[in-house]
Amino acid sequence: MDPREAFERTRGLLKEHHEWMKGTVNLIASENVTSPAVREALISDFQHRYAEGKPGERVYAGCKYIDEVEFLAMDLAKQLFKAEHVNVQPISGAVANLAMYTALTDPGDTMMCLSVACGGHITMGKKKLGGAAGAVHGLEVEYFPFDEERMNIDVNATAEKIAEVKPDLVTFGGSVFLFPHPVKELSEVAKEHGARVAYDSAHVIGLIAGGQFQDPLREGAEVVTASTHKTLPGPQHGMILCTKELADRIDRAVFPSMVSNHHLHAVAALAIALAEMLKFGREYTAQIVKNARALGKELYDRGFKVLCPEQNFTASHTIVIDITEYGDGQELEKRLERANIILNRNLLPWDPREGRHYKHPGGLRIGTSEVTRLGMKEREMAEIAEFIKRVVIDQEEPEKVAVEVREFAKDYQKVHYAFESETEAYEYIEIP
Repeated sequence: MDPREAFERTRGLLKEHHEWMKGTVNLIASENVTSPAVREALISDFQHRYAEGKPGERVYAGCKYIDEVEFLAMDLAKQLFKAEHVNVQPISGAVANLAMYTALTDPGDTMMCLSVACGGHITMGKKKLGGAAGAVHGLEVEYFPFDEERMNIDVNATAEKIAEVKPDLVTFGGSVFLFPHPVKELSEVAKEHGARVAYDSAHVIGLIAGGQFQDPLREGAEVVTASTHKTLPGPQHGMILCTKELADRIDRAVFPSMVSNHHLHAVAALAIALAEMLKFGREYTAQIVKNARALGKELYDRGFKVLCPEQNFTASHTIVIDITEYGDGQELEKRLERANIILNRNLLPWDPREGRHYKHPGGLRIGTSEVTRLGMKEREMAEIAEFIKRVVIDQEEPEKVAVEVREFAKDYQKVHYAFESETEAYEYIEIP
């Protein structure tokens, strides 16, 4: 392909993507939309620069403003999460987890966590599954006993297993995270048997910031890892909160173990997102949870098998549907995408027993962070549920529903819970 043609083609595809997003309802639980101010930081000159090492102790020159921004991001995170120490250098939640494993364990040690089918993240996986904990850091991985009806860790069975296994690390958190984990109930048990206690907050760190979920640092977690672009609507980046005792170990595990340069434009963007959360986070995250519960009820009332109805479906941004009555998760994910409804298929805890796997699972995972960021509330959740019903249960042609979804989405193009801007949520910013 001619280089100029390739350039124009790439730029054209970017613009087409932005136009498509304007007409969609995005329900991916691991995504969000940043404010224009965060986007502005991401295209700043910081993206061109290097800054190895701690702020104030760099290996590179030219970092005087970069250092100030990183210190500011750390201070904002300490304020927001009441954390004794913060490291904002991990370039993703996965890198944050690897740094945490490096700081707290040695290869061959044992970690206890959720299995992927029960909501654990792929970075928690065993070596045979290609998970980072086993395949990269060499941990032996044991799984928490899981209460499938309540979609949470079984406290009594887990306490017994901790006493039996005596793991070196106990890691709470995951990718399907409907309800607070029993950190308070199990952290002391873990510590009594010699384990460090960590918490992967990638999905719920924004809810924690807004006081809407749980407070793992006050409940016994010594290290909290996070990505910064889900319920916390910042750039794609990572962050680690920890006790003062572990600060040096965490910092050394991040640099030089896991990062060289750490994407300085994303650190600046994170500082802005943290400021937004200090100002608007409580209101924003409260609405996220209200919307998730409302959407769960609306889907349940329309005949969907939404998990945990007796628990009001969720206490987070996420709901999960057993979709096996209507097809498999991959098939329905693709069908809904044709209707401009973007969500993702997901394993259910019992899928492996019933012969299903991640390519064709029995579940759909739905999140409300992005639609809430666009100003939607409970009334709009009823409309979204009806769109989903028409595609999945009524078997209407997705392309027909897509037209109505595009029309519906027109009213939700501004980023809310952020400092004012005229730039719209999905506007393509072209630099002349």
